[in-house]
This record gives sequence, structure tokens and C-alpha cells, in this order.
Amino acid sequence: MSKLATKPATAADWKDIETVFAGCGDASRCWCAWWRKPRAEFRAGYGAANKRFFKNLVETSPHPLGVLAYRDGEPAGWCAVAPRADHSRFERSNLLAPVDGVPVWSITCFVIHKAHRGAGLMRPLIAAAVKLTKRHRAPAVEGYPIDPIRGLGSGEVFTGLPGPFADQGFVEVARRSPIRPIMQLDLTRKT
Repeated sequence: MSKLATKPATAADWKDIETVFAGCGDASRCWCAWWRKPRAEFRAGYGAANKRFFKNLVETSPHPLGVLAYRDGEPAGWCAVAPRADHSRFERSNLLAPVDGVPVWSITCFVIHKAHRGAGLMRPLIAAAVKLTKRHRAPAVEGYPIDPIRGLGSGEVFTGLPGPFADQGFVEVARRSPIRPIMQLDLTRKT
């Protein structure tokens, strides 16, 4: 039985973030820049420039940009979560356009180090992301999982799967594509 721990990622955790991303091919070139840069700028920076961009964000952001999971003390997973307004990609997306005027936080991606895939890290990462958003008094948090209609490779599920979100209390609030629900957790309701 593995020991699992999660925590908000700060600038002091850069080496752990780097370890997780380095253990995942696509993530080691993306560095969560997909959501924050225009397409041409993202492609031009694919790799080292996106890494520098993300490191600067981690070091200067007024809030953590995500949460880390540790398995048996080793950096194993990452979940990006930040205010939706921090992600310029949403401004240009019809598919993921806002469903209302609520200033939600967005869970945009998961990175699981290759050595820790299949260890069930998505649910605890979502739970840690929700905890972080509550601490920052977000009214709601959204996820944009992919609803598989066929078998998917690990590179295709970087936004998560609906089941782990539903298990944390998220409900589908919109679906503008057969495979891409918008799932939201209202943090203002008393439970």
C-alpha cells in the first residue's frame, strides 16, 4: 500500500514540479502553457521556452498554480488549478466558453509521472485542488474532462475523466461536444 500526500505547489517546490513534468513526454514540452498562450506563441515555445514561461509564473503568481501529489515521498502527479481568468485559451473557445458569470477557478490539466500512472492519483489531486480553491474563496471550480467514446491514450486524458470529478461532487453544467462536458462544483452551497 502506497503512502499518498498532496499539497499546493509553491515556488519552493519547483524541483518536484520539474520531476513530475520530466516524467511525462507531452507535459515536458507544454508546461501548462497551452491554456495561457496563443497557439502560435505556444508552438514557438514548445519545450524550453514554455518551461521558462511556466517557471516564471510559478515564482511570481500570488497563489499556487496547482497541487502536487507525492507517492511514498516521491513527486508523482500534478493538477493545474487557477482562476479561469488566468487562462487566455478560454477567451477563444466556443466549446469551453463560460456557462455563467461566476468567476470560477479551473482545473485544466493533470500530469502523472510515467512511473506512477495507474496509481489512482486523479481523485486525490482533484480533492486537493478543491481544497485549494476553497482556501482562496472561489465560488466554484470547474473541470473539463474528456468523456471517452473509445479507448484513449494517456496523452489524451490530460484534462481528466468525468468519473473522478463526479466522485468529488462535480456536476455537468454544459456539454457543447459529445466528448467534452463542463463539470462544476459549487463551493457556496453549505453541505
